[in-house]
Amino acid sequence: MASLKDLRNRIASVKATQKITKAMQMVAAAKLRRAQEAAEAARPYAQRMSTVLANVSSTVSGADAPPLMAGTGRDDTHLLIVATAERGLCGGFNSQIARKARDHVRELLDAGKTVKILCIGKKGYDILRRDYGSLIIDRIDLREVKNIGFVNANDIARKVIGLFEDGQFDVATLIYSEFRSVISQVPTALQIIPAAVPEADEAAANGPEAIYEYEPDAASILADLIPRNISVQIFRALLENAAGEMGAKMTAMDNATRNAGEMIDKLSITYNRQRQAQITKELIEIISGAEAL
Repeated sequence: MASLKDLRNRIASVKATQKITKAMQMVAAAKLRRAQEAAEAARPYAQRMSTVLANVSSTVSGADAPPLMAGTGRDDTHLLIVATAERGLCGGFNSQIARKARDHVRELLDAGKTVKILCIGKKGYDILRRDYGSLIIDRIDLREVKNIGFVNANDIARKVIGLFEDGQFDVATLIYSEFRSVISQVPTALQIIPAAVPEADEAAANGPEAIYEYEPDAASILADLIPRNISVQIFRALLENAAGEMGAKMTAMDNATRNAGEMIDKLSITYNRQRQAQITKELIEIISGAEAL
C-alpha cells in the first residue's frame, strides 16, 4: 500500500496534469473556431471548381483531354496521399485516417496493384511506416507552418503532378478527414488524378447549367484548370484536417481533464481513509500504553 507521502505526491502530479490538459483544451477551442471557418469557406470554392470542370470537360473528347484528366489508360500503380496532423494528443483523429489508408492499401494489394504512399504530416508517417514503410516514397513536413496557406497546398500539388509526369503512378487518391463537428470527423478518400469529374446530375445540383464559349479552346483551359483543381482539393483537405485536429484535441483534452478530476477524487478518498486509519492506530497505541501504566 502506498504511503501518505506517495499519495500526496501523486495527487499533486495529477493536479498539475489536469491544469495542462485544461489549458490545452482552451487553446484548442480558441483555434477551432478559426480553423472551422476556414474549412467551411473553402468548401463552396472546391465544389464550384468541380462544377466548372464538369462543364468544361463535357465539351472535350477523350483524345483531346489532358493527361491529368484522361490518365495514363492504366491503373496498375496507385499513389495514396495520406494527410494527417503533425502532432498528437488529439484522440483517434490520426489513427482513423491511417486506418482508412491501411484498408485502401490492403484492397489495392489484394487486387495485384502497386502502391506508393506520400505522407503529409508526421503522425500518419509514424503509424504507416510500421506496416508499410517500404511503400512510403516521401514525407512532407508542415510542423513549421503555423497557418496553412494555399501556397503549401500548391507546392504539394506540384510535387504530385511532377511524379505523375515522370510516370511514377497511374492513379492518385487523397486521404484526409472531413470535418463534420467537434465530435465527428469522417475519414475520406478522394481521387484527384485522373480528375474525378462529377456526373451531370451532380454538377447540376451544385449550380445551374450554363452554356460556355471557350477561348482559345476547352482543352487548353483544362490543361490549366486541372492542376489548379488539384491544389484546391489538397488545400481543402489540409483545412479540413486542421479543423478536425482542433475539434478532436478539444474533445480529448476535455475527457482527459474529467478523468484527472475523477482520479483526484479517488486518490483523495484513499488518502483520507489511510490517514484516518493511521490516526486511529496511533490513538489505540496511546490508549493501550496509558492503560498498561
